[in-house]
Amino acid sequence: MRILITGGAGFVGSHVSEYYAKRGEQVIALDNLSRAEMFGMNRKVALYNWGYLKKNYATINLIKGDVRNLEEVNKAARNTDTIIHTAAQVAVTTSVKNPRTDFEANILGTFNVLEAARKAKTNPTIIYCSTNKVYGTNVTDIPLREEETRYNFADAKYREGIPEDFPIDLCEHTPYGCSKLAGDLYVQDYAHTYGLKTGVFRMSCIYGERQFGVEDQGWVAWFVTANLTDKPVTIYGNGKQVRDVLHVSDLTLAYDAFINSNLKHEVFNVGGGNENTLSLLELLAMLEEVTGRRTRIAFADWRPGDQKVYISDLSKAQKRLGWKPKVSPRKGVQNLIAWARQNIELFR
Repeated sequence: MRILITGGAGFVGSHVSEYYAKRGEQVIALDNLSRAEMFGMNRKVALYNWGYLKKNYATINLIKGDVRNLEEVNKAARNTDTIIHTAAQVAVTTSVKNPRTDFEANILGTFNVLEAARKAKTNPTIIYCSTNKVYGTNVTDIPLREEETRYNFADAKYREGIPEDFPIDLCEHTPYGCSKLAGDLYVQDYAHTYGLKTGVFRMSCIYGERQFGVEDQGWVAWFVTANLTDKPVTIYGNGKQVRDVLHVSDLTLAYDAFINSNLKHEVFNVGGGNENTLSLLELLAMLEEVTGRRTRIAFADWRPGDQKVYISDLSKAQKRLGWKPKVSPRKGVQNLIAWARQNIELFR
């Protein structure tokens, strides 16, 4: 296959690029390398994954380009069999502070990718990285049960988590949730209207090695590196918030299962599911046990719109893709800790 990966030097994108390069596919990684500006990272950190791919996979065609530029996308997408669209503005707080940047990256960028695919003679498969934020604050209306270290859904209807037909309307989303939902719907419609093969993956908490987490995005990686470098962590609320966590290697296998399936168009919720969940407090306890270090934490008020619990219902993905997570939270966090320790100077 000839595969274009937008955001190919990002966290998810670099892992997907690596996966297909190892398989001997022709990989094109398009990235505008904007992380330093977006998250206030130093240049060395922002370029880490770009350098990692360049050093280890000479066969990957690394292109500095921007999905907001249609000409650049058209050129990169020429003669591709698959486009995995990971490029995005990914932080809620950034979307609130600068909604135009969020809009252009997430809506215009996705539209450009779809147009490039529609006009391509090769009729490429599209993978779109959506988010659980498309469900907005509707998730917060589900009754909860408070336990010692976590919240859980109290309604038996959601014992397996949030399904793909959960309501998306009549609620708050934040600009980020809106832009990702708009892209989500566009991808779906290009399947219906133009016949493209499209897979929409509404992702929960993805984590793993080579992730540079910050307070606003990538919380598992942020907690790990803060623990190892003695940086303070702020907990908004009481720390009993729960997410299902999915190691990035398992996410890549879900994408690949769809690409190699006979499915024409689908929407999937992907995360760790109800067997792979962590609360903030539980992750902090795990880190202390594994590293022997206690994380410095402070508590602050709840943030508006925060979901106290989000768990993906994986039933559809399991049934139609034959996929399920393989990496347990403990194993995945141990791997992330080992990588962070090996690269500790990046986080100081």
